[in-house]
Amino acid sequence: QCNLQGLGRNELGSNMTLSALDAAGTFSGSYHTAVAATNKQILVSPLQGAQQHPSAKGQPTFGFTVQWQFADSTTAFVGQCFVDRRGKETLETTWLLWEEVPSRKDAWKATR
Repeated sequence: QCNLQGLGRNELGSNMTLSALDAAGTFSGSYHTAVAATNKQILVSPLQGAQQHPSAKGQPTFGFTVQWQFADSTTAFVGQCFVDRRGKETLETTWLLWEEVPSRKDAWKATR
């Protein structure tokens, strides 16, 4: 059974801390990215998310957003928690970042 609560680290060296799920399946936490397209100091940033109720297989889907404290952008992550035969948890995710642009006509270049 996947438990999203606790510390996590990705292959690029970013760190994430997640709180326990509440009764509605929501959680909060913080994200400290190791990768950013900025010259500004990278700061720990808050995140908010939700997990689907675990299925019988215990490998739920989830999503969360990160409000970057050092950039004018927000990232949404979605994915699923997988557990291998030894009980090791792995979060597989994809993400979409939207960076603030000066006008609607520039929206096409706001996403990564």
